[in-house]
Amino acid sequence: MPVKRGKEGGHGLRGSGNGARGRLCTRIAYYWRMAALHHPDIDDIELVYVLAALGHPARLQIARALADGVERYCGEIMPDVPKSSMTHHWRALRESGVIRQRRAGRKLYLTLRRDELDALFPGLLDIVLTEPVGTR
Repeated sequence: MPVKRGKEGGHGLRGSGNGARGRLCTRIAYYWRMAALHHPDIDDIELVYVLAALGHPARLQIARALADGVERYCGEIMPDVPKSSMTHHWRALRESGVIRQRRAGRKLYLTLRRDELDALFPGLLDIVLTEPVGTR
C-alpha cells in the first residue's frame, strides 16, 4: 500500500510532495545528523588507535599543523587535497582521540587534544610530531 503524502498524511521526512513542511523536516534531519560528532572520552582512547591514525602521512601532516595549539579551520590545513579525502582523515583522527572538531555554522574547527594525549601517553606527541632532521 503506498504511503500517503501531502495534506492527506505521511511523515514528510524525505520531502517528496510535502512542500515546505517536507523540506523543513529534511533540513532538520540533515542538521541533526551533521551535528553529531563522536569524540571518545579520555578513558576510551587507546594507543594502538592513536598510532594507527598518525601512521598515515596526511594525518601526520594534519597533526603537525595543529601541534602549535592554535585552533584551525579545516579548509586551511591542506587546501590542495580533495574535501572527501580530508573528511576521511579528520574522522580517523577524531575517532581515535587525536583531534577535537568544533562546528561553528558551516565550518569545522580542529584542535589537537595535546593535553589529554600527553596525560595518557607522556612524550608520544613530542616524538611523533617532531620532524626528523633531513626529511625536507
